[in-house]
Amino acid sequence: MDEGEVRELVRQVRDGRVSRRQFTRMMVGLGLTAPLAARVLAASGVANAQPKPAFTPTRRGGGGELRTLWWQAVSILNPHLAVGVKDNDGSRLFHEPLAAFDPDGNLVPILATEIPTFENGGLAKDGLSVTWKLKRGVQWHDGRPFTADDVVFTWEFAADPATAATTAGQYKEIARIEKLDSHTVKVVFKKPAPFWPIVFCGSTGQLIAKHVFEPYRGAKSREAPANLKPVGTGPYRYLDFKPNDVVRAELNPSYHVPNWPFFDRVEMKGGGDAVSAARAVIQTGEYDFAWNLQVEDDILRRMEQGGKGRVDMVPSGNIEHISVNQTDPWTELDGERSSIKTTHPLLSDPAVRAALTVLVDRGSIQEQLYGRAGQATANYLNAPSRFASRNTRWEFNIEKANQVLDAGGWRRGPDGVRVKDGKRLKLVFQTSINATRQKQQAIIKAAAGKAGIEMELKSITASVYFSSDPGNPDTVAKFNADIQMYAWQFGVDPQRSMEIFTSWEVATKENKWSGRNTTRWRNEEYDRLWKAADGELDPVKRAAVLIQMNDLLVRNVVVIPLVWRSWVSGVSNRLKGTEISGWDSSFWRLPYWYREG
Repeated sequence: MDEGEVRELVRQVRDGRVSRRQFTRMMVGLGLTAPLAARVLAASGVANAQPKPAFTPTRRGGGGELRTLWWQAVSILNPHLAVGVKDNDGSRLFHEPLAAFDPDGNLVPILATEIPTFENGGLAKDGLSVTWKLKRGVQWHDGRPFTADDVVFTWEFAADPATAATTAGQYKEIARIEKLDSHTVKVVFKKPAPFWPIVFCGSTGQLIAKHVFEPYRGAKSREAPANLKPVGTGPYRYLDFKPNDVVRAELNPSYHVPNWPFFDRVEMKGGGDAVSAARAVIQTGEYDFAWNLQVEDDILRRMEQGGKGRVDMVPSGNIEHISVNQTDPWTELDGERSSIKTTHPLLSDPAVRAALTVLVDRGSIQEQLYGRAGQATANYLNAPSRFASRNTRWEFNIEKANQVLDAGGWRRGPDGVRVKDGKRLKLVFQTSINATRQKQQAIIKAAAGKAGIEMELKSITASVYFSSDPGNPDTVAKFNADIQMYAWQFGVDPQRSMEIFTSWEVATKENKWSGRNTTRWRNEEYDRLWKAADGELDPVKRAAVLIQMNDLLVRNVVVIPLVWRSWVSGVSNRLKGTEISGWDSSFWRLPYWYREG
C-alpha cells in the first residue's frame, strides 16, 4: 500500500466508511505498530467513528458457554478493592458503571440514559458539577431496584478512608452528591473538574449495591461476603468463584437490555501463562477469548496460521516499565520493608539511576519481543497523542553507563561488580512470571553486567505478584525488591494514572498497601503540578502540565519506560461483537458478544 492509498483510507475513516479499528488492523497487517497507526489518524485529525452493530438477537440466551482465559487470575470481585486490571475485569462480569469508554475513548451510556453534555444540561459550564440521569427498570441480581441511592452509596463507600478502597483517589475531589430524585444524581466537585468522567465511568467506576454493602462500610469492607459472591446489575450473575483460579457466571434473566446477553454461561479461567492462553484460543480453539497477550509477535503470527483464532490489537495507554524503589527494601522498620522512613542504599545515587536508563535496550526489546504490538519509548505517558512529551529521548549505551559509574566513584571489584563505600552494586529485579518478561529481564541483566551491575532476577506468579493480600510479601505494592517491572494501563485521560506518583498515594503498612505509589517517590513539584492539572479546564494548558509531570518522572528515573504497548487479545474466529477498547475493561461490551456459526 503506497502513501496515496493510505491517505485514501484515512479519508474513508473520516467519512465513516471504514472504522478506526479496521484501519488499525490493515496497518498492523502491513507491519506498522498499532500505536503508530493511531498516531497516523491523530495527525490526520480524524473524527471518532462509532462501531455499528452487526447482529440483533431475537431472544435472550441460547449461546451456550463463553470460555475466556485470564492468565492473571482474579483474586477479588469487589471493583473498589481490586488490585490490577484482572480484578476489575472479573468484577465487570457482574457490576456496571454509568458509562464506558469505547475503542476511540468516547463515552457510551451503560446505567445512564445519556451522556451529560452542555447541550442537554448535564454539564455545568464552570466545571463544578455533572448531572446523571439513571436508567429506570434496572434491577440488582437479587431483584432489588437500582436507584440514585446506590450511586450516592458507592461514593460514600469508596471515599471512606477506613475502607482503604483502591479507587478512593478518584472520589476525593467530590464535595457532595445530591440525589435530585430516585433516578437522577448531581455530582458536585470541590473545584472545576476537567475530566469529570473519572467518577462512575470505565472499569474503575463500577457501582455497588447499598443494601448489600452498607453493613460492611469502612473497616469492615474486606469482610463483605459480596466481595466473593457479587450482587450486581450486569449481564451475568454469580455462579461460582475460586479466588486465584476461576470465575463462573450465568445469564441474568432480568438484564436491562432486551434480548441480551447471548451466552448462557461465562467461564473466566485464570492462571497459566500468556503463551498457553494464546495457543488455546488462536491455535487450538479450546477457548473463545484470551486476555492481554504479552507474547512475542513471531509466536502470535505462527499461531494465527492455524485458522482457529486471530490476534486483536488496539491502541491503548499501556506502558511496560521498570519502577525504581526509592526506599530500602532490605531494612525492616516497625514490621515494614520499603518504608518511607528509609532511603535506598544504592538507587539514591544519581549515577546508578543514570546508568540504568542507558542500560535498557528498548530497541531490541521492541523488535525481538513486541513487533506489531509495541513501540520503544522514553515516555511514561504516551497516549492520547496530545499528552506525549517531545522533550525525552532514549538511548542504549553501555560505554556511557560505564563512564557515568566511573565518574560517580563506583569501582570494579575483582569479580567485575562495582563497589563504593563498601556497598556492592547488586540489584534484585522482580516481575511476574511471563515468558516475554523473563526475556526482557535477561536482556537488561546482560547489559547491566557489562557495566559492572549485578542483577538477581526474581519471577513471581502473577496471581501472587498482583495480589491484594496484605500478608503476601511478594506483591507489587509491597515492592520488596530494588527494581520491578510490569505494565500500567492508562485510562483515556491520564490524570488518575499520573496520580500514582503523588505523595498521598504512597503504599504503606498503615493503608494496608492500598496506595498506588509503589516507588514511594515524593516530590513537592510533582504534587503541585498534579493539582494544577486536576483543576485546569483549558485542554492545551492541562496537556502541557501533564507533559511536565512525565518529564519529571523520566528525568528523576522514578520509572524507566520500555515499550508503549498495544492492547492485545486472542479472539476465536467465531466470536463476534467484542469491540475491545484499550481504554476500558475487555468486558466493556460483554453483553453484546455472540458466536457466529
